[in-house]
Order: sequence, then C-alpha cells, then structure tokens
Amino acid sequence: MNCSRCRGLMIEDRFLDMESSYGQMWATSLRCVNCGHVHDSVTEQHRLSRQEKVVALPSGEPDYQDDEVHLGVESIIR
Repeated sequence: MNCSRCRGLMIEDRFLDMESSYGQMWATSLRCVNCGHVHDSVTEQHRLSRQEKVVALPSGEPDYQDDEVHLGVESIIR
C-alpha cells in the first residue's frame, strides 16, 4: 500500500491507545516510512464522513460579480 500523502511505503505498526475508554489498548495500523502518516480505518471513516464538497471556479480566479459592496463615509473624498 502507498501513503495517501507522499506515496511512500506503508508498513504495519502497533500503537498503544492511552485514552481508550477500556484502558490501555494496542492497535495495529499502517504507518508511512517516509512521512510518518498513520492510516487507521476508524480515523479514515471519520475523515471521509466530515469532508465537505469544495467548489472551484474553472478559471481559477475569484468571482466578485455577486458580492455586494457597501461604501461607508470613509470612502467619500471631499
């Protein structure tokens, strides 16, 4: 398996979960040899469920047409 961050080699590693509700527990997960990213199935499911859709403009430039501009007293030149 390749790392989702850097495409490096993932190896199986054992981690100690100190904050588990059942006390200290060992968990087996995948860890990247290059960047240290840990892939855990439970964490991945939470990450995927919280992802929001991102809408990008095709031109790559911001669209200011629909933005309202409110000019205050500071913009008046006398």
